[in-house]
Amino acid sequence: MLDPQPLLLTLKLATHTTLLLTIVGIPLSYWLAFGSSRIRYLAEVISSLPLVLPPTVLGFYLLLLFSPTSWVGAWLASALDLRLVFSYPGLVIGSMVFSLPFMVLPLTSAFRQLPSNLLDAARTLGKSEINILARVILPNCKMGLIGALILTFAHTVGEFGVALMIGGNIPGHTQVASIALYHEVETLNYSAAHLYAAVLVGFSFVVLLALRLLSVRMTHE
Repeated sequence: MLDPQPLLLTLKLATHTTLLLTIVGIPLSYWLAFGSSRIRYLAEVISSLPLVLPPTVLGFYLLLLFSPTSWVGAWLASALDLRLVFSYPGLVIGSMVFSLPFMVLPLTSAFRQLPSNLLDAARTLGKSEINILARVILPNCKMGLIGALILTFAHTVGEFGVALMIGGNIPGHTQVASIALYHEVETLNYSAAHLYAAVLVGFSFVVLLALRLLSVRMTHE
């Protein structure tokens, strides 16, 4: 019998991660695309690191950073009464770090493809940078934004290494679908493992189909 709790928790985590990364990713992508500081090149490399780092490495360092024995973890516990290790908030932060490039890179690429004369015209009219971002850039990069949202959500759903490291395997709190699948395999409950795997495969297929249809639509526009 399939326990729906890990699936619901996975959807909750993916939703929170995607929403928060949208808030963080849009201004960061704008700065990476149009900023003048050379620091942005370093920032772009750092934000892309989760693409090449093994998830367990990233999860391990986040675990050390948020551990109560580190100064960051100790400060969070004493000042904010916030314990991130093996908790849902810690899982969200870990997911945000892990999925950051899937939000930022597509958006940055979409922003850079905008015609420069479009932005110059908006600035000539005296529009502020926030106004340009909201009324010129985002409407013209709508498909890029949708693609970034889909990729971020899907990547979070398939997350395993970071979730296991920083969230552990606490049913109802941090046990997402990928970890539940791993747990069922460890306990030799292959029938339940098959069900979790089938759900994740089906979801992955739908996401790839959606991205393909989005790509076709962008090509014809």
